[in-house]
Amino acid sequence: MNVLLLGAGHIGYTIAQLLHNTGDYQVLVADRDLNSLKAIADLGIAIREVDSADGAALEAAMHGQDAVLNALPYHMAIGVAKAAKATATHYFDLTEDVHATKTIRELAEGSATAFMPQCGLAPGFIGIAAHSLARHFDSVREVKMRVGALPEFPTNALKYNLTWSVDGLVNEYCHPCEAIRNGKLQMVQPLEGLEHFSLDGVEYEAFNTSGGLGTLCETLEGKVEVLDYKTVRYPGHRDLMKFLLEDLRLAGHQEKLKDILRGAVPSTMQDVVLVFVTVNGIKDGKLVQQVFSRKIFAAEQNGRLTSAIQITTAAGICAALDLFRAQRLPQSGFISQEQVSLEDFLANRFGRAYEEHQALTQEAA
Repeated sequence: MNVLLLGAGHIGYTIAQLLHNTGDYQVLVADRDLNSLKAIADLGIAIREVDSADGAALEAAMHGQDAVLNALPYHMAIGVAKAAKATATHYFDLTEDVHATKTIRELAEGSATAFMPQCGLAPGFIGIAAHSLARHFDSVREVKMRVGALPEFPTNALKYNLTWSVDGLVNEYCHPCEAIRNGKLQMVQPLEGLEHFSLDGVEYEAFNTSGGLGTLCETLEGKVEVLDYKTVRYPGHRDLMKFLLEDLRLAGHQEKLKDILRGAVPSTMQDVVLVFVTVNGIKDGKLVQQVFSRKIFAAEQNGRLTSAIQITTAAGICAALDLFRAQRLPQSGFISQEQVSLEDFLANRFGRAYEEHQALTQEAA
């Protein structure tokens, strides 16, 4: 299968490596950053310099490709999806942006090719896990989804290091969030809904952020009483971000905030990803709860330290492509994460990354 991968950053590097190593995919990686492309070329993978803001250049790069995997910043998703539609190329991405996903869904209507956005961790795998748990109940009362990509060794006041896209981080902190209350879809404010809990003896906080639910609210509206998604951080992070975004009014100056974070908050490859889903409802006449949890650490892959967010995000989109290739997913139109079987995902050669985990124990809530 011929695959064009757009984006040669940390996530793109991992995706390219995973697909290339199978021998089942002919991968072409395109980016405008020649230094990033050189690192991928050193793996023996084909590269091409492309400005992804140029629609004509995108369409030219997609010529002869069966699928395009978009690992670019969220604000480029719509342009890439339009090029995929124009060239009849199957489309997969990692975007957490709600507006982009709605636009892509419109592009997918009546399409002979497939459009599957939000194939990462959250949105992505978290929706697969939550939907799978909910399917086993006669009626569902509450679905709670909690995900965090955290430094393993926090040292600053934010108790945070940059583990993924600053664009995506600020985007999810600044936009309204979907949730279900009393069976109806509602919008709630980011950084609100603060809660504290403990896993494996470590204290965490969680609060509303945008985009992590994907299309799950639409799928489960009217079928569950309560559903929400919150991002996990170490205690104190939320209050400092509210200070920056609200008190210092940087929510209205997001590019300035991104520059501050890039200049002041170090990145790290030593991270941990937490995935925690709880569903409770009625099953066989009894009120019961089911939990799905994972803790995934950075690990060395092919002689290179790979962060947990790289591992989980790349595994998500690679598994989606692999299941599509095996015709375990619809072959045209819009594909939601809820259409992926959790059993299929975890049995997949890429999805098995989520099985190499430590068990989590919730001590207090």
